[in-house]
Amino acid sequence: QVQLVESGGGLVQAGGSLRLACAASGRTFSNYAMGWFRQAPGKEREFVATISWSGGRTYYADSVKGRFTISRDNTKNTVSLQMNSLKPEDTAVYYCAAALSWNGSGWKREANYAYWGQGTQVTVSS
Repeated sequence: QVQLVESGGGLVQAGGSLRLACAASGRTFSNYAMGWFRQAPGKEREFVATISWSGGRTYYADSVKGRFTISRDNTKNTVSLQMNSLKPEDTAVYYCAAALSWNGSGWKREANYAYWGQGTQVTVSS
């Protein structure tokens, strides 16, 4: 089992920044690729970003590329999401997730992520 706890959400004006953090406990953190997903009201949950086990590879949704940065610290069992130039359409509940394997190029697939946090709300006002 891996327990994930997100923090750092809040209310910010458009153009502002937030940094989300996810603290992991349980099994060996470096055994897991880590991802961020989000779910806006009335919409399905969608992929945001992911980072490989050592941090050497990162992938982003087109909608956040160039604005968001995912990083991890395997010594502290944390993964972060730096969000800059926020837009109202970034408003959502953001979830941290852990995957033992992407099963090839499946880093966007929720089914590859076995463990999920409870989510943290991000609200961007216009």
